[in-house]
Amino acid sequence: MTDGSAGRGWEAGWLVTPPSQPADSDVRVIILAHGAGAAMDTPFLETVAVGLAAAGWLVVRFEFPYMAARRGADGKRRPPDRQPVLLDCWRQTIATVRARWQPRRLVLAGKSMGGRMASLIADEQQADGLVVLGYPFHPAGKPEALEGRCQHLGALQTPTLICQGTRDALGGYQTVAPLALSASVVLHWLEDGDHSFKPRRASGRSEVQAFDEALTAMTGFLQSLA
Repeated sequence: MTDGSAGRGWEAGWLVTPPSQPADSDVRVIILAHGAGAAMDTPFLETVAVGLAAAGWLVVRFEFPYMAARRGADGKRRPPDRQPVLLDCWRQTIATVRARWQPRRLVLAGKSMGGRMASLIADEQQADGLVVLGYPFHPAGKPEALEGRCQHLGALQTPTLICQGTRDALGGYQTVAPLALSASVVLHWLEDGDHSFKPRRASGRSEVQAFDEALTAMTGFLQSLA
């Protein structure tokens, strides 16, 4: 994975990665949220942000209140905020991004929990698209608990791409493939990938290959929205 720190900038507590070839008259923005346990500047999200910026998108990363508090206070790990707080944070971020950049296209995206929260408001916010990187279809070790996290995916209208490892502990191929998802949802399976897409060495695939495949799927999906 790559380090995109040279191409990013801090703005109002966000990380902003500008497109490689900016076009002021055609601003396309992706808002990218982190997962439950890691911040917005992980190597995973750096790689995603840099790859999408190379495809011509401005990428804005933000942190939910509990994660921002960890960064700004004592560094102590905190559990995620309750769902209403997470959703309000998403809504406020979307409103600020729209006022700041007035994008022609706005796509919501997120790793795991951040992506799941985005999926709950994508239709409401009239997003042009949604990308989820490792959707948490069920809690760890509880594949029987699917309905609470998946029911809305059957009616989702926003064009959606979910990149998912086939052995994701929060929703692998055998568990997720039979689900009745909306026709707007496309699942891209990453062979032997875990929740962060990393394959086992015995699979013959590398982490770099998995990320390249995921980024190819994402850029192709985004092109379809143009």
